[in-house]
Amino acid sequence: MESLYILIPIAILFVIIAVAVFFWAVRSDQFEDLERQGMNVLLDDNQPKKTKDKQDKDES
Repeated sequence: MESLYILIPIAILFVIIAVAVFFWAVRSDQFEDLERQGMNVLLDDNQPKKTKDKQDKDES
């Protein structure tokens, strides 16, 4: 029972910290564009590099 006198304030402190971090993330626009990062995985902007063998065949 005595341990609850320590654990309850610690749990309340953790909840206050979590709520503060959440509101900080909302105010700093962390949740502004959720779709872009998901689309970056699907869309590949890099062109594959040609190897020397493929360049020789293309020149012929």
